Amino acid sequence: MNDERGFSRWFSGGIMDGPTWLDDDRHRSARRFARRVYIPRVIGLATGFFCVASVLVVQPVSGWWWLLLVANGFIWPHLAWQIADRARDPAWAERRNLMLDSCMGGMWIAVMGLNALPSALIVAMMCMNNIGCGGVKLFAGGLAMIVLSCLLTLGITQMPLNLETMPSQVWICLPMLIIYPVYYGLVSYKTAIKLAEHKRRLMHLSTRDGMTGVYNRRHWEHLLHGEYDNCQRYQRQATLLLIDIDHFKSINDTFGHDVGDEAIMAITEHLQLILRATDVIGRFGGDEFGVIMSGTPLDNAVQAMTRVCEHLDGFRLPCAPQVVLQISVGVAEFDKRMVNYRGWLKAADVALYKAKNAGRGRIEAAA
Repeated sequence: MNDERGFSRWFSGGIMDGPTWLDDDRHRSARRFARRVYIPRVIGLATGFFCVASVLVVQPVSGWWWLLLVANGFIWPHLAWQIADRARDPAWAERRNLMLDSCMGGMWIAVMGLNALPSALIVAMMCMNNIGCGGVKLFAGGLAMIVLSCLLTLGITQMPLNLETMPSQVWICLPMLIIYPVYYGLVSYKTAIKLAEHKRRLMHLSTRDGMTGVYNRRHWEHLLHGEYDNCQRYQRQATLLLIDIDHFKSINDTFGHDVGDEAIMAITEHLQLILRATDVIGRFGGDEFGVIMSGTPLDNAVQAMTRVCEHLDGFRLPCAPQVVLQISVGVAEFDKRMVNYRGWLKAADVALYKAKNAGRGRIEAAA
């Protein structure tokens, strides 16, 4: 009892004040988020430096503004990454860094006297970053920060307006206009590819049995439901099989669960080897399998399972050669009088029990 309480406290993070495994995973995920923002910030602020500098050369600004511009363009990106990486919550620290980026962007817009093209590029870059990293909420907060910072800087510095962008400034702004969106698009594309791969893996995990790789029961029944509907709608043939490993509990109890697992894998491999690629195999239970044979009449299904049984007769498990694998099979052909797919499943289940009660190691068809 004491061990049980101690385990519960440890699992909930109560036995120690240190981080749990879940906290560690979240921290690593947050660090990866901060790392993804790092390179776009380096590129964006480096190219943005030249855009702002092209306007500052004609503005009445002191040397301190130039020092601040150099620091913002070439030092701040690396400092921001270090701050986020070493923070207790890197994701929160990075969102704060993005707000500071927006604040600095608004300040540079004001110092440039609202010069049209560089100002528009800064707003676009900041908004692109914020909406990509935090959605609408961070976008709205960043935009508000840009406007507020710009107005405060204009009020404090009384910087004269310089709205018109000269042709030379347009050319200097082109690298930022081209390089940053292209790189941001590349990052978005790579992220989309990774998300698609994660989705594919999650789909595989949610539909497949972890041991055998065939469909798990939930998804297999979903496919059976779809096959039943198609047979009803298009009046086509299909046969359902339920397969049980004979004396599986005895195999587990006598030789151990490792041998039992090998037996399950052997049955799976025989089914995949002998049946057609279009036949839908699922692990229906611990030692029970289901097969949907679309477009197949009862006799053909029985012949296919007979071949499986014949192959098993000459097969021996490498880890336990004394074990003879046998299977009992219940077969039910689709009947349009069945009320739903569960009625079809019930017919195959009754046939399976009939095979077991008749001595096992045999194939029985539903009446």
